[in-house]
Amino acid sequence: MQKVKLPQSVDPFKSAMKRSDYQGILASKDMARLLDAVVSCEDAIEVDVQFEKDAQGLTVFHGNLSTQVSLICQRCNGEFTYPLHVKFCFSPVQGPEDTEVLPEAYDPVEVNDHGEVNLLQLFEDELILSLPLVALHAEKDCPVGEDDMQFGKLSPEQERPNPFAVLKELKRDQE
Repeated sequence: MQKVKLPQSVDPFKSAMKRSDYQGILASKDMARLLDAVVSCEDAIEVDVQFEKDAQGLTVFHGNLSTQVSLICQRCNGEFTYPLHVKFCFSPVQGPEDTEVLPEAYDPVEVNDHGEVNLLQLFEDELILSLPLVALHAEKDCPVGEDDMQFGKLSPEQERPNPFAVLKELKRDQE
């Protein structure tokens, strides 16, 4: 099956009424914040998203995102490939009031003035959130082993005289 480029924004309510399914790609070059957070990213991000109405009549869209990024290992400063696979489940809302009635299984996403959701921005946020807090190779793959790391105790800091000790002496003199 040929991968097609997905629209950047979509009306989730109309798409749910049609029970639309999108399988395609988004260009990573359009995701500047993601590109700033990684060394490099594959050119295409695979997207699979389904729009539907759930049993309660709520509009829902869910799916998967997949790509690979290159990160810098914080242990050895070497570059390594990290696969990103994200599952998501959103329900569009029009304000904070709508958020309170959503089941916990759905993440709220606010629609703009035209009733659309910016898929590009939303999916970019999800990919950024799925990046590791501290990028590290697997220990077996990292050239810096346990023997190369140094652990030890810090020497205690030299005790310095308290600068307010003079004030304490003045107070004693006044009493």
